[in-house]
Amino acid sequence: MSFSNDIKMIRHKCLMSQTEFAEALGVSFATVNRWESGRSKPNFKTMKLINSFCEAQGIDFDVSKQLMEEEQA
Repeated sequence: MSFSNDIKMIRHKCLMSQTEFAEALGVSFATVNRWESGRSKPNFKTMKLINSFCEAQGIDFDVSKQLMEEEQA
């Protein structure tokens, strides 16, 4: 599964809009939109925030897997 699909899946599991998800992470709506469209990826610090968010919501999100996939791309 691609990162953009992972982000969309996380957001949908939480029943959040892109705006709500962005506010929860402290980023802009446009940033979440770019992640979901595959135009950009978050930096390491933001990946850790996403991981913490997922842990708090009980969602499995493996940051190390995401980073390894990014290195291989």
